[in-house]
Amino acid sequence: TERDLEEIFPIMAVLEGRVACEVAGKRTPQQLKTLDALHEKLERRAAAGDVDGYYETNYVFHDTMQVCAGNRWLQTVIGDLRKHLKLSRHHSLRLEGRLDESLSEHRALMQALHAQDAEAAERIMRDHLLAQLTALRELSNEAARSAHAE
Repeated sequence: TERDLEEIFPIMAVLEGRVACEVAGKRTPQQLKTLDALHEKLERRAAAGDVDGYYETNYVFHDTMQVCAGNRWLQTVIGDLRKHLKLSRHHSLRLEGRLDESLSEHRALMQALHAQDAEAAERIMRDHLLAQLTALRELSNEAARSAHAE
């Protein structure tokens, strides 16, 4: 429900922000290389306008971030919450301009990870998750306006 999204996304933002913080602080060169490769795949999917492919790669990217953080508790809690958000997160990419915004957010995150700037990585990831919620709100508002116009 919309209420569920409003309650879960802020929690996910905090949790995934913490993941990004931990990854920035302790990632290995090999982990960074893996994340770079996934990010490059996101770039290609976005350039092709492939929303479904972008979502699939984004899912793997976030999952890989969790593995790199090495915190099993974060992985468990985020995994449980992700089950409830899976379709919604994918749907948010359908909002006009959101795919490009998401990619821009990922670019900023990768810069923070390369710089080992844990504080910036945490903030960027938190904002990235909250931007998804904002996109879902906008889609809901558009649908309501469209239904009202009919």
